[in-house]
Amino acid sequence: MTDETKDQRPSYEQARAELASVVERLEAGGTTLEESLALWERGEKLAEICQEWLDGARARIDAARQDSPT
Repeated sequence: MTDETKDQRPSYEQARAELASVVERLEAGGTTLEESLALWERGEKLAEICQEWLDGARARIDAARQDSPT
């Protein structure tokens, strides 16, 4: 991931909130097949972004634990 791409990536909180909105819209129904597919694809991307944030946070915690004296 380039620095430019990282700068455009939403925060974890933004991605999670948008993902929740996408899920609500899909669960509510009433969208066309094409709209549903677009929402699903966006949801998959948002879930990936959230996972990247969580993985990064886990790596930082693990690194901090290794650096701290026991």
